[in-house]
Order: sequence, then structure tokens, then C-alpha cells
Amino acid sequence: MEISKKKSSVALHPTCSSTMLGSNNNLQTLAEAISENVTTPLDWSCCAFAGDRGLLHPELTESATKAEAAELKEKKFDAYLSTNLTCEIGMSRATGKGFKHILVTLDEVAISKRG
Repeated sequence: MEISKKKSSVALHPTCSSTMLGSNNNLQTLAEAISENVTTPLDWSCCAFAGDRGLLHPELTESATKAEAAELKEKKFDAYLSTNLTCEIGMSRATGKGFKHILVTLDEVAISKRG
């Protein structure tokens, strides 16, 4: 797969499931393939969205993401990425930035070689 134009910078939020699966290194590698600069906040942790709990109790996510959100607000990124829709909702609310799935961004920057 070829990348048409890398993003200058992306913020990356690993998830509980990517951590438990041991796939955060793969996530980092994919992020590096689509961006010149990848930032995973030092204070990242579980966003506490927990399925639907974040919808019903947004204060859980607000509390759990406070340090990570503060770190991400210090700089502007071209994209804010994760791997789970509910985490993306929680992180979008926490930071005011539009988190989306990393594969959506990969699709945006990949060169299509379809016939």
C-alpha cells in the first residue's frame, strides 16, 4: 500500500483492548506509516467510556481522561486517532477534538490501486 501524503502530526489514543491484545506496537507502526510525527500522550490511560457508561455517566470519562486531555490540548494535531468507536466518542468529548478510527485516516491517505 502506498501513502499519497502523510499527515504532519497525529495524536494517538491506544485502547484497553489494543493494550490487552498486545497490539499497541502495531498501532504505533500504522500511525508512523501515515504521519511524520506520532504523539501518544504520556498520561494516556483507559478513557472509562466502558461501552455505554460514558453516555450515561460522562463524568466518568471526564475524570479518567483529564490528564491526557490536558496534554493533548497543549498542541494541535492534523488528526486524532484511536481504534474503538466508544473511545473515540469519549476522547472527542474530553478534548473537543474529533477522534476517529485510524483506518479511516489510512483510507484517506492511501493511494487507491483499484482497476
